[in-house]
Amino acid sequence: MLTTITARLIAATSLIALSSVAMAAEVNVYSSRHYDSDDALYEEFTKETGITVNRIEGKADELIARLEAEGENSPADVLITVDAGRMVRAEEAGVLQPYKTDEINKFVPEYLRHPDNLWFGVSQRARIIFYDKDRVENPPRTYEALADPEYKGQICIRSSSNVYNQSLLASIIEADGADEAKTWAQGIVDNLARAPQGGDTDQLRGLVSGECDIAVANHYYFLRAYDEDVEGLSAGIDNIGWVWPNQSGRGAHLNLTAAAMAKSSPNPEEAQALLDFLTGDYAQYHFANQNNEYPAVPGVGLDKDTARLGFFVPDTTTPTASFSANAKQAQEIFNAVNWQ
Repeated sequence: MLTTITARLIAATSLIALSSVAMAAEVNVYSSRHYDSDDALYEEFTKETGITVNRIEGKADELIARLEAEGENSPADVLITVDAGRMVRAEEAGVLQPYKTDEINKFVPEYLRHPDNLWFGVSQRARIIFYDKDRVENPPRTYEALADPEYKGQICIRSSSNVYNQSLLASIIEADGADEAKTWAQGIVDNLARAPQGGDTDQLRGLVSGECDIAVANHYYFLRAYDEDVEGLSAGIDNIGWVWPNQSGRGAHLNLTAAAMAKSSPNPEEAQALLDFLTGDYAQYHFANQNNEYPAVPGVGLDKDTARLGFFVPDTTTPTASFSANAKQAQEIFNAVNWQ
């Protein structure tokens, strides 16, 4: 059975108890996650610590703009985004501060956190290659191979404004260089089956409808079609195969749900307690069990649905911080090759 909160969280909440006699402890979270399953996560945190979680949800860019506009008067304590690429915008806006403990760094690997402790990953999302089993005999085995002329007119993928694609291209810039990354992006545009449109689920639906033969999507959109009836996808899901890319090289690209402490946090001890909690056993298993994500902390077991896709080698050599650092250059490349 999983343990609850580690000693580091107990110590933090003890300090909060001593300083919160006249006022009930609370923490204010600005989050771009929109999953009902997160309610149970925060309820467990409150149960363990007595700290009430007040959550405001919205798109990451809107939340960052709100933080910037509120300035020193912002009530936000913690910012959570669904991709590390969004954190570069928060960094540029100057709305973050380093988290106050090195304990997080003992649990979250270095490549999954900011080098100056401005943010860290709490869960991972693999961006992988899917294909129609009947129409594709030799699916691409790497991200780079998606640009091969062999796959001309076959690929469905989201628009360049999608942060998952921005982070993927940013990782290719880091791994292969900007020139190779631009060649790759041009190859994808040349191989499109249709103009980029919709979300990740729509790319997978394109395989079922026959609009495309190969699609790029985050892994959990595929897994959801097993757990529930997803229109236009579940009925044809057994004919969809998948490839874990770059398994003989740098490994599969994973983007992050990332957490950070807001610069003007009015409740820094409570904020730190929540950040510690997010790397604990309960939270890490919750991400895998409730939303089919991969934990950020090594050694946490997966539930059977998340494990359905099997073992894979993740990219642990490309620093996640490079997704943010290369984001501007990635967008310039997208624009240059007319990736809509």
